[in-house]
Amino acid sequence: MTSLDEKVESANSREMSRMQMLIIGRLLIVFLLLVTSWIWYSGDLVLSVENFPRSLFLVFIISVGLTVVYFLVARISREFVWQYWVQFAFDALLITWLVWRTGDITSPYVTLYFVLIGIASIFFRPNSTLALAIVCVLLFSGLAVATRLTFIEGSASESSTAKFVQIITFNLVALLVVGLLASKLADRRSSGAELAATARSLASLRALHERIIESIRSGLVTTDLDGNIFTFNAAAVEITGRSASEMVGCSVYELFGDIREQIELAVQGNFDLVQLPRFETDLQTPDGFVVRIGYSISQLFSEENEPSGFILTFQDLTQIRSMEESIRRKDRLAAVGRVGAGLAHEIRNPLGAMRGAIQVLESNMPPESIQADLMKIILRESDRLNSIITNFLNYARPKTGNYTEVDVCESLRDTATLLKHSPDVRDSHDLHLRLPDKPIMVYADATQLKQIFWNLARNSFQAMPEGGHLKISVETIPNSRVRIVIEDSGVGMSPERVEQLFEPFSNSTSGGTGLGLSIVYQIVRDHNGTINVRSAQGEGTVITIEFPKEGSRPVTPDAAKEIAGSAPIEKFLKVKPEGTKVSS
Repeated sequence: MTSLDEKVESANSREMSRMQMLIIGRLLIVFLLLVTSWIWYSGDLVLSVENFPRSLFLVFIISVGLTVVYFLVARISREFVWQYWVQFAFDALLITWLVWRTGDITSPYVTLYFVLIGIASIFFRPNSTLALAIVCVLLFSGLAVATRLTFIEGSASESSTAKFVQIITFNLVALLVVGLLASKLADRRSSGAELAATARSLASLRALHERIIESIRSGLVTTDLDGNIFTFNAAAVEITGRSASEMVGCSVYELFGDIREQIELAVQGNFDLVQLPRFETDLQTPDGFVVRIGYSISQLFSEENEPSGFILTFQDLTQIRSMEESIRRKDRLAAVGRVGAGLAHEIRNPLGAMRGAIQVLESNMPPESIQADLMKIILRESDRLNSIITNFLNYARPKTGNYTEVDVCESLRDTATLLKHSPDVRDSHDLHLRLPDKPIMVYADATQLKQIFWNLARNSFQAMPEGGHLKISVETIPNSRVRIVIEDSGVGMSPERVEQLFEPFSNSTSGGTGLGLSIVYQIVRDHNGTINVRSAQGEGTVITIEFPKEGSRPVTPDAAKEIAGSAPIEKFLKVKPEGTKVSS
């Protein structure tokens, strides 16, 4: 926006240009009048000194001198109003003197009064223009009376009183009429200038309003009383995924659902509260993603203080709600881990004793007896229970990683080689790696990276019992990070299943304990990474993992303990499986 000093300077510059135009224009008019009068008095284009209009030439000389003075005064002072008055007053006096020297009331130069009043209407306001016309009337009538009563010597021949009154009356009426018309012209010009200034000011205010609305980081929607949208800012476009041109003119209920009850509550609620009531709802983007938003409603009023519409401001709460759920989940898992680790050790001791006793009993039983078969089942199930306990201990109390510079592409190639010999991979499965030729280094534990890729790839193959395609790609992205995308064409998952995907002992599609993906989640978290899941039933699953590149060191458990008192846990736990947008 233009500052006040700049506006003042610009206005002064425009007024100075008008002043210069008046000064130079006056001199040109007098010069042209001098030349045309000389030609008129000569009777043809052959000019002679005898016919030179000396009175008009004297006016021209005086005008040249006054022009110099006017320019100097305009440079010194910025009070242009009184300068206009002084200049037009001198012009009126010069015209009166010229009329006196060229025939008094019968002088042809009386018409210069009309020219002067017309020009004044360009520079004066209506009242000032009419005032100048009155000044001209007084000067002309004073000159006529003074010459008639011989107070001063006139240059015209004596005329009858009737003719004198007729000429005086006609000229005075003409001057007053021209003055009134010129004042109306000045009024219209002034109104037009004010209207143009108002239009410019309104345009500037509208541009400022639009810039403010577009710069607000909260979604903002304005509607009429029927809920038809007429403002949809950039943040609203970003949050909802819908363009402003698409939404303007549509009903707000198409976007937010039936919120008439919330509008009624906000409009008729207790406005003595510190803040307006806040509501939450889910919006579905055109891509099928569900976004959780929080919004508030207030009423718009016209200049007459009549209700004219509503304002809805809203924010995307998806990430905030995901972080809250993540914190609650971490609290639950921390409690479960502390209790479960102790229980696991207590279970292992009697389990070991039971296994030893069964092995002793089995050695004394005939190999083909029913009792021997039952003991084999007990031993097999005890081994499975021990494996579950071992995995749970690895989850609850993970080992400290051996962090080094690791090539992600090499880890994926090694994992793919192992997967080819896995019983989960059939001939109908197709594994395709899209890896760059150059190494992509991250600071990580190589064994844990392979464990991540192994668990996720096995889950993908198990989700494709009839065969399918598994694609794994790696790329570098801005902010010094590496992105790994694992995409399968399996049966997919429901939104509820995705929400519970990384929780221990959740319902597993493979029939396992669900600890594998919980360990994956924890490893990614310990590496300062993020993992996102997008899935829909019957449409496969896409898992995206991001790690910091070399030079970005993950926070080890010991380091986390040292700084836990000075920084929030969210700074280090960047995994957000709950925050993923799930296609519905």
